[in-house]
Amino acid sequence: MEKVIIYQIFTRLFGNRNTTRQENGTIAENGCGKLNDLTPAVLKQIRQMGVSHLWLTGVIRHATLTDYTRYGIPANHPAIVKGKAGSPYAITDYYDIDPDLAVDVKQRMGEFEQLVERIHQAGMKVVIDFVPNHVAREYHSICKPKGVKDLGQGDDPTQGFSQQNNFYYCPGERFDPYFDLYHGAQEPYHEEPAKATGNDQFHSKPGRNDWYETVKLNYGVDYYAGVTPSSYHLPEGAPVPSTWKKMTDILLFWAGKHVDAFRCDMAEMVPAEFWAYATAKVRKKYPDLKFIGEVYNPAEYRHYIHSGFDYLYDKVGMYDTLRAVICRQAPASAITAAWQQTDDIRQYMLYFLENHDEQRIASDFFAANAERGIPALVVAALMQQNPFMLYSGQEYGERGMDKEGFSGNDGRTTIFDYWSLDTLCRAAWKSLNQEEECLFQTYKKVLSLAAKEKTVTEGVFFDLMYVNSHLDRQYVFLRKAGGELLLVAANFEDRPVSIAINLPAHAFDFLGIPEKKLLTTDLLNGGKQYLTFQKDGCIALQLEANGARVLKAKVKNLEFLAEPSGKAERGVRN
Repeated sequence: MEKVIIYQIFTRLFGNRNTTRQENGTIAENGCGKLNDLTPAVLKQIRQMGVSHLWLTGVIRHATLTDYTRYGIPANHPAIVKGKAGSPYAITDYYDIDPDLAVDVKQRMGEFEQLVERIHQAGMKVVIDFVPNHVAREYHSICKPKGVKDLGQGDDPTQGFSQQNNFYYCPGERFDPYFDLYHGAQEPYHEEPAKATGNDQFHSKPGRNDWYETVKLNYGVDYYAGVTPSSYHLPEGAPVPSTWKKMTDILLFWAGKHVDAFRCDMAEMVPAEFWAYATAKVRKKYPDLKFIGEVYNPAEYRHYIHSGFDYLYDKVGMYDTLRAVICRQAPASAITAAWQQTDDIRQYMLYFLENHDEQRIASDFFAANAERGIPALVVAALMQQNPFMLYSGQEYGERGMDKEGFSGNDGRTTIFDYWSLDTLCRAAWKSLNQEEECLFQTYKKVLSLAAKEKTVTEGVFFDLMYVNSHLDRQYVFLRKAGGELLLVAANFEDRPVSIAINLPAHAFDFLGIPEKKLLTTDLLNGGKQYLTFQKDGCIALQLEANGARVLKAKVKNLEFLAEPSGKAERGVRN
């Protein structure tokens, strides 16, 4: 059994080795990564980190200012494109590949299909984005299969809302945003009637912070009547909305390209009933296909799981908690409360510390030092059996402190601009400094343990914090599978510490641990140490600054309690 470990790459940036890095630079100035940069050798290196799934972000064709009209690809008006490269979440053709990523633009779909095959040969699965809530304002498919109707084709734009429209309209109103509609073009961008904007702005005047480059897709939810995705139900006997069918056909198209999973952008902005419909249709033909949902409202988690999702972002729970602990805004014991909130659905929760939406750990806006993320990495990757995700460059301490263009200096890696990442370039050239190389080796060890260690992939988790309230900046827990035991201690402090870990009698009874002196091996740092495990006893450990110990022992496989039914049995007393 192998734990799901997802490695997100922003495909446009990942293989780009052009170091010009001109602010607001064009593709000719700053270059662009290609699908073909993911060679068998590169994929082998990724796989060796313990990665099971490769998330290719930004591979579907989206709005851009780069001119590909000579290939028959429509140009996009500059007033409604963010950055020179454009947002990968402003899709212009759901059936096409981004031409920026192709060596031979005419063969771009073939290059994608070859990459999927290479990833599979490397022993990994392929994840791509599915963006169900919105499309680019100038969406028009030139690659749709024969017989497929385009989004918006057949809409009645005189109706603000209609069950069978693909978009929402503002009848009698022209698109009139905060900005100049020329934006350097000879003619202004014209849209009349205006369509509703992607972030649920049902008027013609989106602002600077709105998703003004996108239009909202209509799944039959009548927002004008006060209905929301969470309150929506398809009336009994009513026809399936047109958008449901068209978007399900898109999922089936990409599943037919041997994609293994979809990361579904802003999934909770689309009604759960659609997901139940679409996931059932897709799995009827592709039963192993997985769906990963970007859902931020914990009150909706179980609703979307029941609608077919395999994994959900644990952002407002575990991510926000770990970030707060790293930044000294919460004690380490807050991690216990975070996992408790989703204990009944823990196998569905996707843990992460970085992605394209979040600030880099090493940025000045987060921890200012990548090493401060190590204890959180150990906790997030080893605490449960559920998936873990990392963002390319995270393993080298990428800082995200560049001012790339449309994306200012905000601690994030741009998704709007042509750019290259310093750490990824130097990693490829084998010129990382000592700190970066050490960080990479730590990530590689932790992720390899998460991927292969039986105590992690199959074992039972026991939280020790309820008897260790004296630990404010350390988090400690046990994992056990068969005759193997892990004691994990993570130190969020910026200095070395000596700690005493209390071991409750309940842990011995529940896990079936013998009371004896055990030889432990530190799987993270190396070395062996005898530790005495005794009911209501104590173990003393030394921890490095922002470090961790992962101590493994062989134990006699005593009889232990059944699968825990409550929080107390998982190591937390109410």
